[in-house]
Amino acid sequence: MQQGVLITREPVVNKQRAITANRLIVHAPNMAEATAALNSLSEVWPSEHMVFLSLGKLVPTPELLGWQVPPNTMVEIPAQTLQHPHTQELLAQLNATGVPLGLAWYQPGVQWPEGVDCRFSLADARRVASPAGAPGLVLAWGLGDLTSFAPAVAAGYAGAAGMFFLRGTNAAAKLEASHAQIVRLLNLVRQNADIAEIEAALKQDVTLSYKLLRYINSAGFGLMVEVQSFRHAVTILGMDKLNKWLSLLLVSASRDPGAPAVMQAAIARGRLMELLGAQMFDKSELDNLFITGAFSLLDVLLNTSLDAILEHMALPASITDALLHNEGSYAPLLNLARATETFLPDALRHQCETLGIPPSDVASALVRAVGFADGLNFG
Repeated sequence: MQQGVLITREPVVNKQRAITANRLIVHAPNMAEATAALNSLSEVWPSEHMVFLSLGKLVPTPELLGWQVPPNTMVEIPAQTLQHPHTQELLAQLNATGVPLGLAWYQPGVQWPEGVDCRFSLADARRVASPAGAPGLVLAWGLGDLTSFAPAVAAGYAGAAGMFFLRGTNAAAKLEASHAQIVRLLNLVRQNADIAEIEAALKQDVTLSYKLLRYINSAGFGLMVEVQSFRHAVTILGMDKLNKWLSLLLVSASRDPGAPAVMQAAIARGRLMELLGAQMFDKSELDNLFITGAFSLLDVLLNTSLDAILEHMALPASITDALLHNEGSYAPLLNLARATETFLPDALRHQCETLGIPPSDVASALVRAVGFADGLNFG
């Protein structure tokens, strides 16, 4: 992968705010470098959901044909490039080989080529009040916060792309009882409590045990045997490693039907920090990096302020400093993870320069992180 290529991400959700796709935006100086970057990511490409591929500000040209498009990937064609001869040539060849295509930045009056299938259109909902007339299913982009979503659906949009759902929620003053139970469980693990005591806490909510075993046995964990009980998990993994996976229980505790997209974002943050931190921190700190990223959205997931959540938890200062004050050794990586969640790469490029991390390393880690979070099947 070339040094100058960055990738950012946005989830795509349907009318129920369930995840339907991952949108990856490639930011490259030219199509040759974009194609080389994509080829380097073929083995770690997310496979659970469809992937929308945006080429950012580039004009799509036949150079993209040097990339073997994964079968779950839809290539976006910006409306502004539809009349470009090279884009028209690429469109014809991708359509002939059955690669799914979509239209980005739809505006009323834009004409999609006849005879070419269009799966989706994306329109800036701030500028396109009604998507009527757009080809395929039309998704809103540019929503300011969660309160903008319902009006967009009412206007005819079939869903949306972006991180709008992280904004516009109202935090409660304290944790719900079910969430407090998971916090108690996490504290028991961090304090190395007796296994029997932890098992007793788990048994108070059978759903927790089920979720824990499902996550541990997921493909992302890579175990060769199926873990069948908490005691079995302790034997195989040890208490320190289990702490990371028990943290998933808290991240996935929300019963909001739209929460899976937030859960995925949280886990992708954690996994990205863990992967990039492997070159910067001792191995013993990697699980804490994961937890920092995953817990950075607990306020949205649990509808409670981070202060109210963390005051009940026995967490290291390195985690709480990053989450509450944006300080300490973990904060720069957390800021980098946040900077990947946008269409524009400027903040991410700045974080890469600040930390001295090659953009190629960040792009690879991000795609891996999205694939990892995608594979947990939140829902």
